[in-house]
Amino acid sequence: MDTTLNRNYQSNQKNHRKQQHITTLIERYTERTAASKQYAQTYRPVMADKSALGLGFSPELKELCYPIVAQRYAGSRLWDIDGNEYVDILMGLGINLLGHNPACISEALHRQLQQGMSISPQAELAGEVAQLITELTGVERVAFSNTGTEAIMTAIRIARTATGRDKIALFTNSYHGHSDQTLVRATLMEYAKKAVNRRLDRLNWLQALLRPFQSPLRSVDPKAVPAAIGIPAAIADQVLVLEYGNPASLQVIQAHQHQLAAVLVEPVQSRCPQLQPQEFLQQLRQLTHRCGIALIFDEMVTGFRIHPGGAQAWFNVQADIVTYSKIVGGGLPMSVIAGKAAYLDYIDGGVWAYGDASVPKTKTTFFAGTFCKHPLSLAAAKATLLHLKTAGAALQTQLNQRTTDLVHRLNAEMQSSQIPIQFTQFGSFFAIDLSASAVPELAIALLPYHLLWRGVHLRPGDRGGFLSTAHSDADLAFIQQAFRDSVNELQQAGFFA
Repeated sequence: MDTTLNRNYQSNQKNHRKQQHITTLIERYTERTAASKQYAQTYRPVMADKSALGLGFSPELKELCYPIVAQRYAGSRLWDIDGNEYVDILMGLGINLLGHNPACISEALHRQLQQGMSISPQAELAGEVAQLITELTGVERVAFSNTGTEAIMTAIRIARTATGRDKIALFTNSYHGHSDQTLVRATLMEYAKKAVNRRLDRLNWLQALLRPFQSPLRSVDPKAVPAAIGIPAAIADQVLVLEYGNPASLQVIQAHQHQLAAVLVEPVQSRCPQLQPQEFLQQLRQLTHRCGIALIFDEMVTGFRIHPGGAQAWFNVQADIVTYSKIVGGGLPMSVIAGKAAYLDYIDGGVWAYGDASVPKTKTTFFAGTFCKHPLSLAAAKATLLHLKTAGAALQTQLNQRTTDLVHRLNAEMQSSQIPIQFTQFGSFFAIDLSASAVPELAIALLPYHLLWRGVHLRPGDRGGFLSTAHSDADLAFIQQAFRDSVNELQQAGFFA
């Protein structure tokens, strides 16, 4: 009985310490960012804005549910409306590979503004930008759109037109925008299996003990269900959801080959950057080619980041259709649908010439958008691509290595403090590896607020960020210290006990 009472007392003490920590964090964070909080309160009646919710609304963290309102950006820094300065590791959700407002882009935008920005005639820069993209990535043809979601929607429509099939396959933990047809997930049963596996992964010693008695919990049921309310179940019926990197997924694709128009892949998933399955991707390429299924690479995050040729070049896999956004637009809205002419020809009928008997040889599907090929976006894209072309692969190689060094130092910090967190990376994107960490969800939710309070900008709900060529060695040291001090404070409050 005494043991039970003592145990309950210790538990109550831990919970009290955690709650006190949250109360203190709310007080000091809201004091530092009072103008941003007031901004959210003022405009909430007229502006529907989910960015305030982070991982989702929590009554316990209600007073923290608002985004930082930025006022000015330059290089690796931003300043909010409270006058606080931050080293930014969100970098426009990965857009700003060259930092905020680099001279080459701002000068290009200024020149274009002097010339105007009408969108009804053909944009003068469109052909040049398309040519640069083909040179850097090796694709054959290029079309322009505005957002990643639009590009993925178009890629899927092209694949369906080319194959005459309706179904598509994608993978768990991938994100392909917010269209109904890609906003799906595996069944609840499959999610339960994955939850069990994740728990076991975090208890390595227990997993080793139990492994001889376990049967592998593999995801082979491809049934999809809507991932959000408002999406008809009938749309999910046209999608197979498979486990990324699992050879059993290849068997499912082969079994459904006569139904599948496309397999949609985020080569390295922004939610699981530690998973980089080159052999699986190469086998997937062979299988889809053999079965006449379009292989679509979603390179919104990996494109131009890991290598000038993106994940295709990095993994030595040539997809049929590739979509890009983020970096390619130089900070302005732009997305790209690119790939083999055999697929892109379904947009305009293919190549023909004046002065002879040639005509469009391919049937076309519908593709349009008022703001596609916006002159300002094209100007920013041209400046970005010319910079990358001139710098060559050394730009990405050096930035990737600097990110690797930062991750190694962060992991050394965690190990020396006996904190069960491990970081991972792909190129200049780094994040906490949840499969190798024992991090409570509440600690993940609180970490960005600790970082923001210490002057490192990260969006609430995120567990990693991006480095740019504008980040200095001093910036990296500052980021390292902010992470170290933040997780140490969480540890002292009992969040990792």
